[in-house]
Amino acid sequence: MVKVKLYIEGGGDSRSLHIECRRGFRKLFEKAGFKERMPSIKACGGRSSTFDDFNTALEMASDDEVPILLVDSEAAVTEPAWKHLQHLNGWPRPNGATDDQAQLMVQCMETWCVADRGALRRFFGQHLQESALPGLDGLEGRATANVQQALEHATRQCGRDREYKKGKRSFRLIAELDPLVLEEHLPHFVELHMILDKTLAGSQN
Repeated sequence: MVKVKLYIEGGGDSRSLHIECRRGFRKLFEKAGFKERMPSIKACGGRSSTFDDFNTALEMASDDEVPILLVDSEAAVTEPAWKHLQHLNGWPRPNGATDDQAQLMVQCMETWCVADRGALRRFFGQHLQESALPGLDGLEGRATANVQQALEHATRQCGRDREYKKGKRSFRLIAELDPLVLEEHLPHFVELHMILDKTLAGSQN
């Protein structure tokens, strides 16, 4: 049986935030149909740390272990993931890494959040200002800074304990997202789902 481990950008340097990050993504992937064959999830903190952790895992992986990198694209994606990361961050494609082992949140985790308006309404309540959110058409083409600022602006009237902030609150929001809704608007989420499904089924090439 193939063992998949996701190395996810997020959680900073805090152990408690790493726990929240893992919990949030685990709940999302459970709803995406992976409850009985859940990939292992490692929250790696910063972007460079995530790549380093992935590289180490790739070097040490046995034949039945498949590490997968999952990071923000931080820009529009117009080429395969490894080429994108090479041009953006100067990260060379590691020896032995397949195309499938680099996956992107395009352009950032908050893009996933703003894609699911129902989850936002449930999470933030009646004071959510939906008109401040970016349109759903071409959502992956919207710049990271614009998406993050729009989400903060849309939730600024929800109260200090409810407005959007990176950290614990953001990972709890991830746990509320509906993967079917994300697939309607985010082609790279569809790709991630397909790659996980294929790899966990043991058909990794």
